[in-house]
Amino acid sequence: MRTLVVAGLAVACGAARLGAQQRAHQFELGAFGSFTRYDRAFNLDNQIGGGARLGYFFNDVVSTELDAGYQNPSPKAGGGSPTLALGSASLVLNFGGTRNVFYLLSGYSRLDFEKNAPYRFTDNAVHGALGDRVFLGDDAALRFEVRAIYAPSTEFASGDWAGHVVGSLGLSLFMGGGPPPDLDHDGVPDKRDACPNTPRGATVDPRGCPSDADHDGVYDGLDQCPNTPAGATVDSKGCALDSDGDGVPDGIDQCGNTPPGAHVDAKGCPVDSDADGVADGIDQCPNTPPGATVDAKGCPLDSDGDGVPDGIDKCPNTPPGTEVDSVGCQRFKDSDGDGVDDTKDKCPGTAPGTKVDAAGCPILFTPERTPVILRGVTFETGKSALKPESNTVLDIVAQSLIANPDIRIEIAGYTDNTGSSATNLRLSQARAAAVQAYLASQGVAPGRMTAKGYGASSPIAANTTAAGRAQNRRVELHQLP
Repeated sequence: MRTLVVAGLAVACGAARLGAQQRAHQFELGAFGSFTRYDRAFNLDNQIGGGARLGYFFNDVVSTELDAGYQNPSPKAGGGSPTLALGSASLVLNFGGTRNVFYLLSGYSRLDFEKNAPYRFTDNAVHGALGDRVFLGDDAALRFEVRAIYAPSTEFASGDWAGHVVGSLGLSLFMGGGPPPDLDHDGVPDKRDACPNTPRGATVDPRGCPSDADHDGVYDGLDQCPNTPAGATVDSKGCALDSDGDGVPDGIDQCGNTPPGAHVDAKGCPVDSDADGVADGIDQCPNTPPGATVDAKGCPLDSDGDGVPDGIDKCPNTPPGTEVDSVGCQRFKDSDGDGVDDTKDKCPGTAPGTKVDAAGCPILFTPERTPVILRGVTFETGKSALKPESNTVLDIVAQSLIANPDIRIEIAGYTDNTGSSATNLRLSQARAAAVQAYLASQGVAPGRMTAKGYGASSPIAANTTAAGRAQNRRVELHQLP
């Protein structure tokens, strides 16, 4: 018995650390039935009784109560039946959930036995109890309790101390008190609040859960910018963030870091109507032609000042004042159709299809220094005199050499194998010299030319036929280093 009382007091001391019901300033009225196991020395049967209690909650944890009970126990052997009037005053510590409130109590008890000896005395005692309230609704609860009563000095003749155990079951009604507990101050009592710990100021539904009409993650009542567009990133006040200041909130903006002043579409991406790479709003030269190169302001660049923007100009670096076409290339006259302007063509009258250099002259000399056979250059039979039809070819050669002053040539003469070697060597030398003299007469510096006869050596065709011998009678130009 002493162990039970000490254990009950120890638990009661620790209960102050536990969470309690929010029932401050309420009254508890209750009635109960009891079952008592008396101290063995009293020689009384276990007895059923009843009683009533009145309690008051000072705050959410601590309450006090008074209770009174009555029993009519029977002696185990002979003697008259006593009556017991029991009164107690207790300090109660409460803790638990909204529908189940545990408690620990301790206090003072007075036990008044009457009528028949030896049960005609009064004991002063202390008690401790462990109990539970199971709520049936908001204002009523079943109450279960086990109580230990200890009288350190009993007035019973055959004992010096006494201990009793009382179990009880009762019904309690709660009334009065302040407003229902509301820890998160959202206006919904805790017992009905399905969403505790709601931030202060948030708008809640009847269940106590915060609402967020624009689904931005900031509750209504705290949201200073309602109706935020879906998907927008917001700050702690519920206002949309716009890092690049383009008017499209972050989270919706698919093109972050838009330059200041640029016009954007609904996705926050810059609009570029003329597709020049400079966004509208920044572009100071809208309607730039497609393909034109522009500056940072969106205005076309024109490096050669010919009126055709870079990027479209296919002939950059046009000389100032030159008339150009729509793609920036000089307008010119090309009488011989060789692609060189007549004003620059040093070899006018080039035959159609002839490949020419920048000066409009036939390309006779290549970097590979391939020998050039002067087809169409012919001589009188057995002589070194040029036939008149040779002049056309030689005039072209002279023009090409004049247009390319760095080129030096050897004029090589060849014959077929008809006649003696000595005769053929002299004839080929004379014919090469005749070509040199003609080219000099057309303005080619003599110092750029040498003439040499090779006779019948190095044939390019068989000498067994007239056609082959005709090919072997020729003049070649060899480009010198």
